[in-house]
Amino acid sequence: MKTPLNLDLHMHSTVSDGTDSPLEILSFVKSSGMQFFSLTDHDASKGCRIIRDNLSDGDPQFINGVEFSCRDYKGKYHILGYGYDLYSEPMNNLFALGHSHRLNKLDGRIEVLKVKYGIEFPEDEIKRLHELDNPGKPHLGNLMVKYGFAHDKEEAIGKYLNSIHIPSEYFNPEEVIKTILESGGIPVLAHPFFGDGSERVSEEKMKPRCERLAGYGLKGLEAFYSEFNANHIKHMLTLAEHFGLYVTAGSDYHGKNKRIPLGKTNMEKDYGIPKGMIRFLEEVHKA
Repeated sequence: MKTPLNLDLHMHSTVSDGTDSPLEILSFVKSSGMQFFSLTDHDASKGCRIIRDNLSDGDPQFINGVEFSCRDYKGKYHILGYGYDLYSEPMNNLFALGHSHRLNKLDGRIEVLKVKYGIEFPEDEIKRLHELDNPGKPHLGNLMVKYGFAHDKEEAIGKYLNSIHIPSEYFNPEEVIKTILESGGIPVLAHPFFGDGSERVSEEKMKPRCERLAGYGLKGLEAFYSEFNANHIKHMLTLAEHFGLYVTAGSDYHGKNKRIPLGKTNMEKDYGIPKGMIRFLEEVHKA
């Protein structure tokens, strides 16, 4: 079968670092004629719950999704979780921990602004930041503009916030994979050649990386990705077949925060529908 499926299994909403609300994404997906889609906000299922509550008969098939930033002694990885139970206690514990990581980074930036630049905010403003789903640089930048510390958000971020380097906190990939499996989900390695998004992983390192993560219980590879070229895709499809792993496709859509169109997965008709993708969709449907 040469005609590819119309799907996108990797996108982000305002619940994490995207600019479209979950309902806006649902609307865009419906108008695109997509058959399957997933919302994979970082460390959060709130957007998935909103979409689930607003699905109607005849809508594209929705798959619960999430993305975790992981790190161990061998490197950094982003692990996607699909089809998990939205009410799973272990998963919700991970979500809470991920949110605390973001708040720690926020508080670190606020402290540096105070100590290094003499910039302080009222306590009620800091409290409101803590109540946001995903407080980050844009929210702090807007606050700096509000109190006259910068002319606009771009100046606040470029002149001040980009110079503040707070160490990120990561999940352990083995722990994340185990939790996704315990919650009835399918763990998949996101954009494998790009690691945590900022690095480039060589083909030589890719096979042992996939083998090690598969040993932890990893079930799939994001073989089709918006920024992969033909060689990337071919290599990932070969590894997926070699290790008996599922295949997924995603754009990593973030709305206006990235120049990536929704639905751009580079899954062209020449690839057909890989057996690993068919098995993935069958497994998710059973879940």
